[in-house]
Order: sequence, then C-alpha cells, then structure tokens
Amino acid sequence: MENKDHKQIIFIDSGLPGPGVLISAGVHGDEYEPMLAVMELVTEVSSLLRAGSVTLIPVVNATAYETNSRYGEDGLDLARICPGRTDGSSSETAAAMISSHIQQADYYIDLHTGGKLFNIYPLAGYMLHPVATVLEEQRNMARAFNLPLIWGTEGSPDGRTLSIARDANVPAIYIEYGGGNSVKEEIAALLKEGCLNVLNSLSMIKLEGENSSCLKYWVEDYTPGGGYLQGKFPSPASGIFIAATVVGANVNKGQLWGNVVNPVTHQRTEIIVAEAGIALFVRDAAYVKEGEALGGILPVSASGKLIINGK
Repeated sequence: MENKDHKQIIFIDSGLPGPGVLISAGVHGDEYEPMLAVMELVTEVSSLLRAGSVTLIPVVNATAYETNSRYGEDGLDLARICPGRTDGSSSETAAAMISSHIQQADYYIDLHTGGKLFNIYPLAGYMLHPVATVLEEQRNMARAFNLPLIWGTEGSPDGRTLSIARDANVPAIYIEYGGGNSVKEEIAALLKEGCLNVLNSLSMIKLEGENSSCLKYWVEDYTPGGGYLQGKFPSPASGIFIAATVVGANVNKGQLWGNVVNPVTHQRTEIIVAEAGIALFVRDAAYVKEGEALGGILPVSASGKLIINGK
C-alpha cells in the first residue's frame, strides 16, 4: 500500500499473469458514493483476484474532498487539467499522479456522480476512440459494467482522465450515477458490483452466476462537445430552480422542464423542453446562475443502439 499526500493508492497483485486495472474515485470531492465503492473494493478484490493486478484510488483529489467541492483548494477542476504538473498546485499534482497511473494501466475505470449539482441517469461512458480495437474494448467494458445506459461521445476533449487514457491507447470508461447532497448506499453498492463485473469479464476474478442485462439505451454521439454536461440546457435567468421532471423520465418537446424563480423580482421563468427523449440529468442544486446547466436530454425514443452524427 502506498500513501502519498493523504491519497491512498492501494495495489493488489494476484501474483499471476493478467492485466493491470486502475479504478479511481474522488476526482471531484463532492462525489461520495464512488469513494465508498472503491473503499469496499479493497476487501472484495483482495479476496477474489486470481489473475493480474488492480490499483485502487478512493480519493484522487484530497483537497477537493476535504473542502466538499468539485474543485481543489486551488480552485481547479482536476478533470480539466490532466496531465497536471508534478511541481504544481494541489490539484495539478493530483492530476499528475492519476495521469501517471492511467498511462501504466491496461484498463481504466473512473467512477463519478453528479456531485452537488446534478442527479444523473446511470451510465457507462467512453470516448469514441480512433483506434478500433481500443474502442471495442471500451464498449465491452461498458457493457460488462451493466447499467441502463451506454454513452459513447466524441473523443477530442483534452484535460480529462479519459483523454490521458485516449492518448496512451488505454481502454477506459467513466461511470456517472446519481448525485445530490445525501449519500445513497445503494448507488455505492451498484458501483462496486459494476467494477467487479468488469474484472470478471477480463477473467481476473470469477463471479458465480450471471447477471441479467440492465441495458436499455446505447448511444454513440459523434457531435463535438456532445458529452459536456455543464454546457447543456443553459438557464435563461438566475434564481431558484424548481424541477418539474425526474431523471430517466420520458419528456416531449414543449413539456415543462421546470421553473427558475427570482424571489427578489418575483419573476418566474418557465423552462420548456426543446426536444423529445429521456431526462439524462437534472439539476439538483437549487440556486442557478444565468447560463448554468439545468439538465440534459438524451434524444432516444426506444431501447436499442443509436448513432448520432456518425460517419
């Protein structure tokens, strides 16, 4: 076990040949269920691992965790500054640390929630990698994790943990599930189970029985910026957001998404759905500034696979 700058890095080696898998949580400090899941994985993986090795990092950005924030004490979002700097600020050094581990891995899983801002439909996501073999391995990992949505998005964004994996040709997925200010232990349990499913699919552990598939939707979106949640459904006004829909609900064009209410001016702004689909994520934080995201819609009408703006 390696302990560095309050960030535990747990290395579990089976002693037998096999892949090296990296699983991380706490890139953002207000996403708690992933941290709990990775903590629980230490015991589970130690008892189950029969091939290869697993590296577990429960809290990547310690100062973000300590300040209950998406951002580190330096005001930086680690998920925008990779590969970071070894001689930089706290978030930059944490970014350098996780980037180094990603580059050394054979497979990578990065666990997230919507933090304090968003509640997100359970999904396994990946960048649409230009190397066909890497892309196919990512699809297999996402399928094995076994959540209702698989979401592949255009692969050009930089600064992310997954962009480090992209450049190193390391198959990588990220997980989004839930969010808000309270801890939901059932989400932590499902995140742990999903990681074990991926290890099982790589023949690193052996799980008894077979899980029925939870997959409902599979979307691959080649639209530039299509995976950027913070850029979706910008609020036309500042105020208190009152949602009128829930995550996963089917929504129709023209339907009410919610209201933004300004208690100072008594102004109420209706937020109307612009396209049909399912509610991919809904803002959970009550106060919103003009231009901040109120949620996002995935334009699906039926189960199955959908390609958007593909070649």
